[in-house]
Amino acid sequence: MARPLAVMISALMLGAAFSANAGPLKERLLERMQQRAASAPEGGTDEDGELADMGGTARSDAMSCADWSQRVNRLQQRLAGRHSGPTPDLKDVAYGPRPLQTLDIYRAQGGGGRAPVVLMVHGGGWCVGDKAAGGVVQNKVERWTPRGLIVVSANYPMVSDGDNALAQAHHIARALAFVQAHAVEWGGDGSRVVLMGHSAGAHLVSLVNASSAIRAAEGARPALGTVSLDAGAVDVVTQMPQVYPFLKTRYREAFGTTEAEWIPASPFHQLTAGASPWLGVCSTQRKDDPCAQARAYVDKSRSLGIPADVLPQPKNHGAINKTLGEPGAYTDAVERFMAGLDGQLAGLLRAPR
Repeated sequence: MARPLAVMISALMLGAAFSANAGPLKERLLERMQQRAASAPEGGTDEDGELADMGGTARSDAMSCADWSQRVNRLQQRLAGRHSGPTPDLKDVAYGPRPLQTLDIYRAQGGGGRAPVVLMVHGGGWCVGDKAAGGVVQNKVERWTPRGLIVVSANYPMVSDGDNALAQAHHIARALAFVQAHAVEWGGDGSRVVLMGHSAGAHLVSLVNASSAIRAAEGARPALGTVSLDAGAVDVVTQMPQVYPFLKTRYREAFGTTEAEWIPASPFHQLTAGASPWLGVCSTQRKDDPCAQARAYVDKSRSLGIPADVLPQPKNHGAINKTLGEPGAYTDAVERFMAGLDGQLAGLLRAPR
């Protein structure tokens, strides 16, 4: 019984895919499980507890994406429906021929004219995750669709499907191009798309934002702006030697083992003058210091004349995603960045509700 329970705890910590969206009781249970994972005698440490929602503990050093996916899929089957977000207005809209090239669309409930769009990309270590998870969309949809924004949540093929991080960035660029071309069909404005992603998804949207070559290959125009929520890697070359031990196998699968492989998938190294404004939200609780990478990206952006900023937050990795949209200073700060991108978007975000 101990092993299945440990597996369940480990997978439940994956905030990008399984953030609870229920009431206070479930929140307390989740917190209790996080504490137990952090102090587990079979290898869990405080460091693992901080990033348990990134997928594992010290006892899972060598777990591959395929192994991790199998565990998560089993847990999904057990907990089917318990951690899903709100029902989309349009579900599983295909932006390509592959099974995971799909979008969920949540229409704007207010405002006038064509609505700006937030295109959200889930995390999950380039290995797992789902666009419909409550922690990915719940608070964002509840916050922004009543204000007149469309929220679109994207799935994309995983490492276990044969797609490394660079290939996944091409999928997200293709999704961006699709949204830009079809937003009008949902009452949206394809010229006003804000890219947003968490963890691995934050790396992917940052790479799409940075690389004009990836956008051009997939027919995407620059986004209005990009919000990176505690990226798995902004500078891949810097990140690879300091990856948490329990994630090393998965990072190698996503990025390879040589600097020549890392550079094409590194937002910092691919950043060019055609990029859009960028906000790097980063956790101050992580020991691998994502804020340092975010600051370096901001410095390079500004040197190219691109507006960019860092938003450090005293939140853990999963909370940076899940709590965005809840009333408070954090959501206000992200919305100030978004409001600075466009006058119509600013008016919608600032309108009283």
